Amino acid sequence: MKHISKLLLFTLLLIVCGFSSVFAKTADDGFSKVEIKTIKLGHGIYMLMGQGGNIAISVGEDGVFMVDDQFAPLTPKIKKAIKDISAKPIRFMINTHWHYDHTGGNENLGKEGVVIVAHDNVYKRMSKDGFIKAFNKKVPAAPKVALPVITFNDEVTFHLNNLEIEVVHRKNAHTDGDSMVFFKSANIIHMGDTFFNTMYPFIDASSEGSIDGIINTANFVLGIADDKTKIIPGHGPLGDKKALLEYRDMLVTLKNRMQKLMDDGKSMDQIIALKPTADFDKKWGDGVLKPDDFLKILNTVMP
Repeated sequence: MKHISKLLLFTLLLIVCGFSSVFAKTADDGFSKVEIKTIKLGHGIYMLMGQGGNIAISVGEDGVFMVDDQFAPLTPKIKKAIKDISAKPIRFMINTHWHYDHTGGNENLGKEGVVIVAHDNVYKRMSKDGFIKAFNKKVPAAPKVALPVITFNDEVTFHLNNLEIEVVHRKNAHTDGDSMVFFKSANIIHMGDTFFNTMYPFIDASSEGSIDGIINTANFVLGIADDKTKIIPGHGPLGDKKALLEYRDMLVTLKNRMQKLMDDGKSMDQIIALKPTADFDKKWGDGVLKPDDFLKILNTVMP
């Protein structure tokens, strides 16, 4: 878990620094050491773990359908991992949201003719300079070739590789442009960053994310999933309904605790000193956000 945490911390630095030249050497060194891990999920669907958001692919006679693409320097490694599974071309790539650890490979794939698809708000945010208030950092606009070619409002369905693949927008969760991908007959769901498995989530208030949206999204998936559903999180290991339920319950508990402390007039420093996350920290506190940082984020995304 400590190894995962270091990778996630490096990822977060890259997101908030927007790949500035100051971090260029660090980025090169970091990416050169990244290995792409492939996990077979069945029905021609695989989960790829490297650095940044978890990737899903569907392979079959119609080609490769891809969910997210991590960072640009990793594209050759990701393509090799896919080539080891299928010689078919990548036809479509879905971005689950706009953050750079999920869209960094867009430019490389776009230049190769891959059709990039995302929610309307992903296009809007990627097409102009962005700002992540939590870290006081600007993120530069993406080049035209990296932008989604097709965007949608609520949902879109693909019929590929003998699968019905439904992509559904969830409002104001991790961001305002989150999409989840349901591989329906395969009973596999990619939740993007609405689900951080075994770690406190980053919720982007400056992109209109909210704790209620995250909880509502978890409830939505829990209402669909069964005990055999495989759930791919945006970050962390492959999950299932039990893992998502534990995540939801943790968030509900901490939201309620935070609300009570805020209603009692406690300052942020006082809330941190009271350690309201203490009984959850062993399980959830070793990711990108340490407990104190998560409390500060939570404070910004409360209703």
